Amino acid sequence: MRKCILIVFLCFITMVSWAQEVKNDSIQYWKSGATTSLNFSQVSLTNWAGGGNNSVAATFLFKGYLNHKKGKLAWDNTLDVGYGITKTGDYKMAKSEDRFQFTTKLGYENGNHWFYSGMADFKTQFAVGYKDPLVQATKISEWMAPGYLQFSLGMDYKPSENFSMFISPIASKITFVLNDSLSNEGAFGVEAGESTRSEYGASIKLLAQKKDLIKNVNGYTRLDLFSNYESAQNVDVDWEFGFDMKVNKFLSAVFKTNILYDDDVSYVDDQGESKGPKVQVKQLFGAGLTYSF
Repeated sequence: MRKCILIVFLCFITMVSWAQEVKNDSIQYWKSGATTSLNFSQVSLTNWAGGGNNSVAATFLFKGYLNHKKGKLAWDNTLDVGYGITKTGDYKMAKSEDRFQFTTKLGYENGNHWFYSGMADFKTQFAVGYKDPLVQATKISEWMAPGYLQFSLGMDYKPSENFSMFISPIASKITFVLNDSLSNEGAFGVEAGESTRSEYGASIKLLAQKKDLIKNVNGYTRLDLFSNYESAQNVDVDWEFGFDMKVNKFLSAVFKTNILYDDDVSYVDDQGESKGPKVQVKQLFGAGLTYSF
């Protein structure tokens, strides 16, 4: 499965580059682009009286799109990949960022910027995650544990290339936990001993971006909402927003915040006791090399 994902990733980059370079009539309806960045930080201490630990951290980020629009037919594809590692003192190396999200959406224009649309969205992470990342004794996630696959049918409102709001009254969400120990615990909402869970409900996906909020600063936001019809009052929330700050052609800084809430995911404290669902927050700030094409 990981090899398949790697092939998809490489094919996506190849198609983006191909669509950028070839200008004949056969692909004049395609638009593509991507931004890659590598952020790096290091702290080195020698005989430092104030104390502290040596540390090193690096984060790779990739955001790409490949869209097709001809007549009333529109096909949008996005790929969001990130992976980061950190090493502090004598502790083991641990991940600090880990995400893989691919979304594809096919729509037929109805008029006034509305499209009849179908969408598929896939999310997971690459590496093992630990409750205690510095010691790495308690595993809490890995590849496809969890993984999420969502299919939706509905209407998409796209008044411009910088805004999209997809509303779906017909949506299915499949949660995968392909790790025996985690599935036996009933992690991420699956029944104990099961590796998948299916839910049916409604969803909303909002995407918005704004270039030059102030000079050389771009902003964006993504909001995913899903409500299971069996417990409609519990809404799964995946909200991300951030800013890209350009220094020059190759140097930039990035800030982003990801806020999650899933009623099926319980927080487990250091004593191993479940405290129920909690709001999850992840923030990332980094500066380094960036290249857009």
